[in-house]
Amino acid sequence: MTRPLTARAAGLLSCHVCGQLARSPLVPQQRLRCPRCDAPMHLRKPASITTTWALLVASVLLYIPANLLPMMTTASLMGSQEDTIMSGVVFLWESGSWPLAVVVFFASVMVPLLKILALIYLTASVQSRSRRRLLQRARLYRLVEFVGRWSMLDIYVITILVALVQFQGIATIQAGPAAVAFGAVVVLTMFAAMSFDPRLIWDPLSDSADPAHERPAHD
Repeated sequence: MTRPLTARAAGLLSCHVCGQLARSPLVPQQRLRCPRCDAPMHLRKPASITTTWALLVASVLLYIPANLLPMMTTASLMGSQEDTIMSGVVFLWESGSWPLAVVVFFASVMVPLLKILALIYLTASVQSRSRRRLLQRARLYRLVEFVGRWSMLDIYVITILVALVQFQGIATIQAGPAAVAFGAVVVLTMFAAMSFDPRLIWDPLSDSADPAHERPAHD
């Protein structure tokens, strides 16, 4: 495989805040700040892998209660009922609203799970300095960033449903503990995607790449 000319090989740094390019300082110990926004600049995001792993572990632990605990509790004259994400999907399917059931299932169950699995794969492959499917992994990361926001659909549905039902005085709907866990999973995976440095994917192609991947060139 032909080694591409990277910004790192050309002695350029990219600001993590505004994307401004700047020349690396001649003295390795010299601190460099962005000429545009004055933010500290690094060749790679500091502690990218360890931070991403920590956020992924936390999101995996919260993903379990997010799917097992009640997402919302409905109280009316007929009694009270607790619904999880899957019970809501089953209810929508059995009531004939199968398109909405498919959308909720995909956005609320599959998207967070696939995002977690994709980030685990990307982080593990970077940590092992894999040279396989570099372009496909870079595209996978961009896809993860794009679809991550849609996993909040279930929270939006509950919010609209609560406002609509309580406005008409039909019943009382309250968000369950799973809503908090689910929201935390979405936020944690978003932070995990932000902390992951996709430029690490291409580092194995360079002989000068830092084997540890974790040591920033300029703090």
